[in-house]
Amino acid sequence: MTPPEPTTPSAPPPDPEPRPTADVRLAAEAWESLFRAQVTLMRRFQADDIWRDLSMREYDVLFTLSRAPRGELRLRDLNEGMLIAQSSLSRMVERLEARGLVMRSVPADDARGTLVRLTAEGARRQRETGLAHVRTIAEYVGQALPPDELERLRDVLDRLRLSQVDIPDRG
Repeated sequence: MTPPEPTTPSAPPPDPEPRPTADVRLAAEAWESLFRAQVTLMRRFQADDIWRDLSMREYDVLFTLSRAPRGELRLRDLNEGMLIAQSSLSRMVERLEARGLVMRSVPADDARGTLVRLTAEGARRQRETGLAHVRTIAEYVGQALPPDELERLRDVLDRLRLSQVDIPDRG
Protein backbone atom coordinates (compact mmCIF):
# COMPACT_ATOMS: atom_id res chain seq x y z
CA MET A 1 0.00 0.00 0.00
CA THR A 2 1.41 3.31 -1.00
CA PRO A 3 0.77 6.43 1.01
CA PRO A 4 -1.38 9.09 -0.63
CA GLU A 5 0.50 11.80 -2.41
CA PRO A 6 0.63 15.05 -0.56
CA THR A 7 -1.61 17.68 -2.05
CA THR A 8 -0.71 21.27 -2.27
CA PRO A 9 -3.24 23.51 -0.66
CA SER A 10 -5.14 25.49 -3.22
CA ALA A 11 -6.15 29.06 -2.74
CA PRO A 12 -9.63 29.51 -1.30
CA PRO A 13 -12.23 30.39 -3.89
CA PRO A 14 -12.73 34.12 -4.28
CA ASP A 15 -15.69 35.67 -2.46
CA PRO A 16 -18.53 36.19 -4.91
CA GLU A 17 -19.09 39.63 -3.39
CA PRO A 18 -16.47 41.78 -1.73
CA ARG A 19 -16.89 42.11 2.01
CA PRO A 20 -18.54 45.33 3.13
CA THR A 21 -16.21 48.05 4.27
CA ALA A 22 -16.47 49.52 7.74
CA ASP A 23 -18.40 52.50 6.31
CA VAL A 24 -20.91 50.19 4.64
CA ARG A 25 -21.34 48.20 7.83
CA LEU A 26 -21.70 51.34 9.92
CA ALA A 27 -24.30 52.79 7.54
CA ALA A 28 -26.25 49.51 7.67
CA GLU A 29 -26.05 49.40 11.48
CA ALA A 30 -27.17 53.03 11.76
CA TRP A 31 -30.12 52.34 9.44
CA GLU A 32 -31.05 49.23 11.44
CA SER A 33 -30.99 51.25 14.67
CA LEU A 34 -33.11 54.01 13.17
CA PHE A 35 -35.59 51.53 11.71
CA ARG A 36 -35.90 49.50 14.94
CA ALA A 37 -36.33 52.66 17.03
CA GLN A 38 -39.11 53.80 14.70
CA VAL A 39 -40.86 50.42 14.83
CA THR A 40 -40.68 50.36 18.64
CA LEU A 41 -42.02 53.90 18.96
CA MET A 42 -44.73 53.46 16.33
CA ARG A 43 -46.03 50.40 18.16
CA ARG A 44 -46.20 52.41 21.38
CA PHE A 45 -47.96 55.29 19.63
CA GLN A 46 -50.48 52.93 18.02
CA ALA A 47 -51.27 51.41 21.41
CA ASP A 48 -52.08 54.84 22.90
CA ASP A 49 -55.73 55.53 23.67
CA ILE A 50 -55.65 58.98 22.02
CA TRP A 51 -56.80 58.01 18.52
CA ARG A 52 -60.49 57.33 19.22
CA ASP A 53 -62.08 56.60 15.84
CA LEU A 54 -59.04 57.74 13.80
CA SER A 55 -56.24 55.46 12.70
CA MET A 56 -52.69 56.79 12.83
CA ARG A 57 -52.66 56.88 9.00
CA GLU A 58 -55.87 58.90 8.96
CA TYR A 59 -54.39 61.26 11.52
CA ASP A 60 -51.30 61.57 9.30
CA VAL A 61 -53.53 62.77 6.44
CA LEU A 62 -55.16 65.36 8.70
CA PHE A 63 -51.78 66.43 10.08
CA THR A 64 -50.23 66.77 6.61
CA LEU A 65 -53.18 68.84 5.39
CA SER A 66 -52.99 71.04 8.50
CA ARG A 67 -49.42 71.99 7.52
CA ALA A 68 -50.31 72.72 3.88
CA PRO A 69 -51.07 76.21 2.56
CA ARG A 70 -54.81 76.84 2.98
CA GLY A 71 -55.15 73.33 4.44
CA GLU A 72 -55.28 71.70 1.01
CA LEU A 73 -53.06 69.59 -1.25
CA ARG A 74 -53.37 67.74 -4.49
CA LEU A 75 -53.85 64.06 -3.81
CA ARG A 76 -50.52 63.21 -5.47
CA ASP A 77 -48.71 65.76 -3.24
CA LEU A 78 -50.45 64.42 -0.14
CA ASN A 79 -49.24 60.95 -1.13
CA GLU A 80 -45.58 62.07 -1.44
CA GLY A 81 -44.91 62.01 2.30
CA MET A 82 -46.79 58.82 3.08
CA LEU A 83 -45.86 55.15 2.83
CA ILE A 84 -49.14 54.11 1.27
CA ALA A 85 -50.23 53.35 -2.29
CA GLN A 86 -52.13 56.18 -3.94
CA SER A 87 -55.14 53.91 -4.50
CA SER A 88 -55.24 53.14 -0.76
CA LEU A 89 -54.87 56.83 0.04
CA SER A 90 -57.74 57.64 -2.34
CA ARG A 91 -60.02 55.20 -0.50
CA MET A 92 -58.91 56.60 2.86
CA VAL A 93 -59.67 60.15 1.69
CA GLU A 94 -63.13 58.97 0.58
CA ARG A 95 -63.75 57.57 4.08
CA LEU A 96 -62.49 60.78 5.73
CA GLU A 97 -64.75 62.81 3.45
CA ALA A 98 -67.76 60.66 4.36
CA ARG A 99 -67.00 61.47 8.02
CA GLY A 100 -66.81 65.22 7.29
CA LEU A 101 -63.09 65.57 8.05
CA VAL A 102 -61.91 66.44 4.53
CA MET A 103 -63.50 67.47 1.28
CA ARG A 104 -62.43 66.73 -2.26
CA SER A 105 -62.67 68.98 -5.29
CA VAL A 106 -61.30 69.24 -8.81
CA PRO A 107 -58.58 71.86 -9.27
CA ALA A 108 -59.43 74.57 -11.79
CA ASP A 109 -56.16 74.02 -13.67
CA ASP A 110 -56.31 70.20 -13.91
CA ALA A 111 -59.62 68.39 -14.36
CA ARG A 112 -57.89 65.02 -13.88
CA GLY A 113 -56.49 65.94 -10.45
CA THR A 114 -58.04 65.92 -7.01
CA LEU A 115 -57.66 68.56 -4.31
CA VAL A 116 -58.08 67.41 -0.73
CA ARG A 117 -58.98 70.08 1.83
CA LEU A 118 -59.24 69.88 5.59
CA THR A 119 -62.72 70.81 6.86
CA ALA A 120 -63.27 72.81 10.03
CA GLU A 121 -64.20 69.57 11.82
CA GLY A 122 -61.10 67.86 10.41
CA ALA A 123 -58.92 70.74 11.63
CA ARG A 124 -60.52 70.54 15.08
CA ARG A 125 -59.95 66.77 15.29
CA GLN A 126 -56.36 67.15 14.09
CA ARG A 127 -55.61 69.77 16.76
CA GLU A 128 -57.30 67.76 19.50
CA THR A 129 -55.57 64.49 18.60
CA GLY A 130 -52.31 66.28 17.81
CA LEU A 131 -52.09 67.81 21.28
CA ALA A 132 -52.50 64.39 22.89
CA HIS A 133 -50.01 62.86 20.44
CA VAL A 134 -47.39 65.53 21.17
CA ARG A 135 -47.70 64.72 24.87
CA THR A 136 -46.98 61.03 24.20
CA ILE A 137 -44.05 61.97 21.95
CA ALA A 138 -42.65 64.09 24.78
CA GLU A 139 -43.07 61.15 27.15
CA TYR A 140 -41.58 58.43 24.92
CA VAL A 141 -38.88 60.44 23.15
CA GLY A 142 -38.33 63.47 25.36
CA GLN A 143 -37.79 61.42 28.50
CA ALA A 144 -35.35 59.08 26.75
CA LEU A 145 -32.92 61.76 25.57
CA PRO A 146 -31.72 65.05 27.06
CA PRO A 147 -32.49 68.25 25.11
CA ASP A 148 -29.02 68.58 23.56
CA GLU A 149 -29.23 65.02 22.16
CA LEU A 150 -32.76 65.66 20.88
CA GLU A 151 -31.46 68.73 19.01
CA ARG A 152 -28.57 66.72 17.54
CA LEU A 153 -30.90 63.88 16.56
CA ARG A 154 -33.29 66.29 14.86
CA ASP A 155 -30.44 67.96 12.98
CA VAL A 156 -28.87 64.67 11.88
CA LEU A 157 -32.18 63.22 10.70
CA ASP A 158 -33.05 66.44 8.84
CA ARG A 159 -29.67 66.30 7.08
CA LEU A 160 -30.22 62.63 6.21
CA ARG A 161 -33.66 63.35 4.76
CA LEU A 162 -32.60 66.43 2.81
CA SER A 163 -29.48 64.74 1.40
CA GLN A 164 -31.60 62.18 -0.45
CA VAL A 165 -32.38 64.61 -3.27
CA ASP A 166 -28.65 64.69 -4.15
CA ILE A 167 -28.25 60.90 -4.29
CA PRO A 168 -29.38 59.41 -7.63
CA ASP A 169 -31.97 56.64 -7.67
CA ARG A 170 -30.67 53.18 -8.51
CA GLY A 171 -33.74 52.11 -10.47
